[in-house]
Amino acid sequence: MTPASGALTASKIFVTGLQVQAQIGVYRHEIGRVQPLIVDVELDVPTNASDRLSETVNYETILAAAQGLAAGGHIDLVETFAHRLAQTCLEDPRVTRARVRIEKPLALAPHAVGAGVEIVVSRG
Repeated sequence: MTPASGALTASKIFVTGLQVQAQIGVYRHEIGRVQPLIVDVELDVPTNASDRLSETVNYETILAAAQGLAAGGHIDLVETFAHRLAQTCLEDPRVTRARVRIEKPLALAPHAVGAGVEIVVSRG
């Protein structure tokens, strides 16, 4: 069964494995140093069956937001980076929920592949 014309459906816009170089960390050896982050973002967006980019969230805006945060200077915690990225995504009124996962691959190297945080922020 297909939805009625004009009916809204929920979509998940996502970007996975986005590599960003950021000045991040609280330890002395991390200050003033750029290190990689791996960013995954999933956004819930109500959409219709339109074929117009203007009627959905362009995933390139997620890339631009993550790169902009990284270019903005030192951030102490990956939690802060994740929260700021989620809040930036929620600035688009169509986004109802943002799930952001930030992995810091060098955090526990060579003992672990990565460490990080995942947050979920919903429009409240």
